Amino acid sequence: MDRKRPNIIAVIPARGGSKGIPRKNMRLMGGKPLIAYAIENALSSELVDDVVVSSDSEEILAYAAQFEGVTGLPRDTELALDAVTLDPVIYDAVMRREEEAGVSFDVVVTLQPTSPLLTRETLDQALAMFVDSDLDSCISVVNAPHLSWKEDGKGGVVPAYEQRLNRQQLPPNYLETGAFLIANRASVTPTTRLGKTVGVFEVPERESTDIDSISDWIVCESELSRKKIAFRVDGHRELGLGHIYRALTLGYELVGHDIVYLCDKRHREGVERLKDSFMNVVELDGEDALFAWLEQNAPDVFVNDLLDTEVDYVRRVKRYTKRFVSFEDLGPGARAADAVVNALYENGVPYSNTYAGMEYVCLRDEFLGTRYAPFRADVQNVLVTFGGTDPLDLTARIYALAQRVNADGLAYSFDFIIGPGYGGATLTSMPEKGITVSTDVSRVSDHMRNADIAFCSQGRTTYELASMGVPAIVIAQNERELLHSFAQMDNGFINLGLGSRVSDEDILSTFEWLVKARTVRKEMRDLMLRNDLASGAHRVRQIILGDAL
Repeated sequence: MDRKRPNIIAVIPARGGSKGIPRKNMRLMGGKPLIAYAIENALSSELVDDVVVSSDSEEILAYAAQFEGVTGLPRDTELALDAVTLDPVIYDAVMRREEEAGVSFDVVVTLQPTSPLLTRETLDQALAMFVDSDLDSCISVVNAPHLSWKEDGKGGVVPAYEQRLNRQQLPPNYLETGAFLIANRASVTPTTRLGKTVGVFEVPERESTDIDSISDWIVCESELSRKKIAFRVDGHRELGLGHIYRALTLGYELVGHDIVYLCDKRHREGVERLKDSFMNVVELDGEDALFAWLEQNAPDVFVNDLLDTEVDYVRRVKRYTKRFVSFEDLGPGARAADAVVNALYENGVPYSNTYAGMEYVCLRDEFLGTRYAPFRADVQNVLVTFGGTDPLDLTARIYALAQRVNADGLAYSFDFIIGPGYGGATLTSMPEKGITVSTDVSRVSDHMRNADIAFCSQGRTTYELASMGVPAIVIAQNERELLHSFAQMDNGFINLGLGSRVSDEDILSTFEWLVKARTVRKEMRDLMLRNDLASGAHRVRQIILGDAL
């Protein structure tokens, strides 16, 4: 037989004074008074029937009166003293509301205004659990198992645990969050709200903060400003993995926000790279799957890192998100985006929403904490890196030239880095010819710092080399890369153009000339290091979040 639905009252106790944070309950948190979160939770609850705010503050009572369905009850002076606990305050509010409304309540839930992160969903789950149980009272808790110590009564301390285990293996350790306390009506008295049978309801850690100090306030404000940000990004042999690496860099920069990567399930190189970095990845099976996900999740920001867009695509995505940010977008859809970041294309689409140029490059964090490569008058080490996939197999061409250069002795050490998507010729290390081949290295910056000259394609690697001060010979992989205007002599690069059009002899002669041109290499290095590339990721972070630059 179904139980009768109980009549539930929510009481929100809110004093006007607070020693730790003056006027705490009415101070703005995320753009509205702190008490608003408790009021809104109570009013939106599917189980709460009556909402009361008990306060000694005329300001709080006047604010509460703006909400339809909320009753404000002025609290007697003796119930507003510092030494008074909540038990008589809640009892007083329930008694007065029952008398005023001519009703009897079955369940009383105390909602603290100092828990703004508590969600209505969690509150209703706790109420439903309580109603379906035989508990007299239920307290909100968070499970925080830790190795702890206690005084032994003799001036020392002893372990408060039986076995020294990892946190995940420790037994539950429930801490009250103060968010809510649910009790049946009979358990609510002037001296207690705890009946004979007491249970706990574990709230998510994110919702557990109870504001008692300035640091608690800062934590809550940070959580309330947290955005859900979706990156639509792919990486594969034809496209390369540069977009994936940038999305990862920005994911790290946007720490504190809820980041998810939406990837085409067919492009395994990019999917696996993100998963190997322990990121949240949603694998999509076609465009319909993308829009189905958007409809269900409605992210605050959608970051499109798939090159050129169409207007219809951008407008359709914007039905489900507040902000659309596009990268390296030279398509007609760029004008419909909220912002377009074209670090590689300084002469890109001339729309007012476009942020173009080197100041918006997103260097991986490994390059921000690494020292410059030292300048050596005599070239010893040559780095060869053509990205994650190298579709023209330029690596193999330089590999063959390296053998020619060192044919009569070990003139130079050639350090080849092959990306995870490389599908070209089989290359192996040949120490006898000064050649080392590394696959998918974890820290490219270490290899760059050891290099005197580098060979690379005309993509994001040029910015990384510039940040390290390594003179480079650039060979483009495709026509689109030729539009990347950064890799020119005025920034410290020798650009040979499209790889399919440059001969091996031109590559070799350029290398041999640069090795001897000490003054030129020193000037190239100086030109590279004059650029401020370290602040780009932070600037792009502000663009994504819609903050003013």
